[in-house]
Amino acid sequence: MTNPLLDTSGLPLFDQIKPEDVAPAMDALLVQANEALETVTQPGFPADWSAIAKVLDVATEKMGRAWGAVSHLNGVADTPELRAAYNAALAPMTEFWTRLGADERLYAKYKAIDVKALNAEQRQAHKNAIRNFVLSGAELTGAAKERFAKIQERQAELSQKFSENALDATDAFAYYATADELAGVPEDTVQSARAAAQAEGKEGYKLTLKMPSYLPVMQFAHSSALRATLYRAYVTRASELGDPKHDNTALIREILALRKEEAQLLGYANFGEVSVAPKMAKSTEEVVNFLRDLGQRAKPYGMKDVADLREFAAANLALADPQPWDWSYIGEKLKEARYAFSEQEVKQYFTAPKVLAGLFKIIETLFEVDIRRDSAPVWHPAVEFYRIERAGHLVGQFYLDQPARTGKRGGAWMDDARARWLRPDTGTLQTPVAQLVCNFAEGAGGKPPLLTHDDVTTLFHEFGHGLHHMLTQVNEKDVSGISGVEWDAVELPSQFMENFCWEWDVLKHMTAHVDTGEPLPRALFDKMTAAKNFQSGLQTLRQIEFSLFDMLLHTEHDPAQDFMPLLNEVRAEVAVIQPPAFSRTAHTFSHIFAGGYAAGYYSYKWAEVLSADAYAAFEETAGKDGLPNVETGRKYREAILEAGGSRPAMESFKAFRGREPSLDALLRHQGMA
Repeated sequence: MTNPLLDTSGLPLFDQIKPEDVAPAMDALLVQANEALETVTQPGFPADWSAIAKVLDVATEKMGRAWGAVSHLNGVADTPELRAAYNAALAPMTEFWTRLGADERLYAKYKAIDVKALNAEQRQAHKNAIRNFVLSGAELTGAAKERFAKIQERQAELSQKFSENALDATDAFAYYATADELAGVPEDTVQSARAAAQAEGKEGYKLTLKMPSYLPVMQFAHSSALRATLYRAYVTRASELGDPKHDNTALIREILALRKEEAQLLGYANFGEVSVAPKMAKSTEEVVNFLRDLGQRAKPYGMKDVADLREFAAANLALADPQPWDWSYIGEKLKEARYAFSEQEVKQYFTAPKVLAGLFKIIETLFEVDIRRDSAPVWHPAVEFYRIERAGHLVGQFYLDQPARTGKRGGAWMDDARARWLRPDTGTLQTPVAQLVCNFAEGAGGKPPLLTHDDVTTLFHEFGHGLHHMLTQVNEKDVSGISGVEWDAVELPSQFMENFCWEWDVLKHMTAHVDTGEPLPRALFDKMTAAKNFQSGLQTLRQIEFSLFDMLLHTEHDPAQDFMPLLNEVRAEVAVIQPPAFSRTAHTFSHIFAGGYAAGYYSYKWAEVLSADAYAAFEETAGKDGLPNVETGRKYREAILEAGGSRPAMESFKAFRGREPSLDALLRHQGMA
């Protein structure tokens, strides 16, 4: 066996996988998966859960793990050769999974399984499988089935084109500013802009609509005219108000029409109903009511935020009538005046090794485990590998890839390299493995890397996902760990972990000044805490505006009509700062038109309610030393983390809290109680 992707007996051989391995490996594994599908769908093959799993699940899991390794490398170690190999294999992989999900022979086999003979985990996995078959078009026949497949294909093309237009429209803009225009902008941004202009042999300073260039200008540039120029370009990207070749208007309308047609083929009234079917929310009405309720509660705080901004602008910035491009600038000036601390100052206390040691200590104490260094083949020398044990027994393992570098996708994420599974082919227990990826700055001048407080929160967030995946005690892979967990509940464990980053008794143990070793001063922490909920009313209303527009667009809106009037109606209802008539945010709303969040953008706020309420249980039971209670940690671990997707998320939540979630904790945590 010379192809490392075909060796799935242990951990992925990341140090050996080469781009030329991808095509032959995926071709061979697709042949095996197709043979397995043909075998289990034969009339004589028993409609038995374990028998199907032993043939089909073993083949698809092996293929999924190999493809997972390729996808992972595509994200963390991209090269032109690997990208080409990945893109070449993407179409046949997508085609297989689409076909598998809609195979009526396999669907019939699953429907014939005797559910009474299954254990509780298998019953939940079976229930999810039946639902997914229906949502994938397995009940359709003839022309309807063909049309459904065509819709999937066309939607994939349109989403890709939407992304490309948004990216190309962003990249197409450049403004060459003078030194005077950049008064107030941070020095590192100015230097980058100068270097970008020089690289093109141009005078001045090149500004773009990319966040590292755009945001500092909007926050710090004293020139209102410069801010206005960039703002207008930013909010009209990929619309009819810009270059026609990047206009997403027609794509949005076609996407919405196809989604409505897909929903009706499946027997639903609209796409919102299709989206909510596998989620925690019971109906689209429940989501809309939830958003409107939260919006009404947040509105007085949003109005107070705006009143503060107006008052400060008039008194200190000679801005009696702030324009849309002024708000970020006013906000930044007010924040500086009110809280008087800088991120730069805070960063000196958060060295990466100290933060990681502190995080591990919390996890070990709270969830009664041990974390130790381990060894495995890795994709880069900076990658660390660890094992989690309880009472000497292996629970799970994880890779940790912290530094940013060329060829690594931005942002932070958790991926599963392998799920916990009592394997039907060998009868042995496969333990879970996670990949935790961040993009932090590297250390300089022989010093350890320094993290911003946002970086620390990001690390805790991704570890929350990782713990959900690794601490599971479920043996059925499709509902173990994060698998099978409803989309609008999957952020609960990640957002939950973020709360610890705001606890003084936790934080003081994971800080040490990079030069003196002194812990974070209490006075500086108090300033950070005071600033934590700065403009939280405005931020909440902004999320609700996007979420409500998304849901109404996929439920009440007629795709044949212009969607801008709906956006303006939602803004009139929710927003306390009205955007200008030329604002076209829908045209770059990639989450819902190219990112899997269609009629699901509400999930962020929904899961925040769950995580805030879950964390409130720890606040209620904290010891006199302010540290979290181990009993509460055990209860949370058993009810939520260990249960994974083996039961509905609401059942797990109620098993932990003894009741349904309430909005109160979220409003209190965000300073809106």
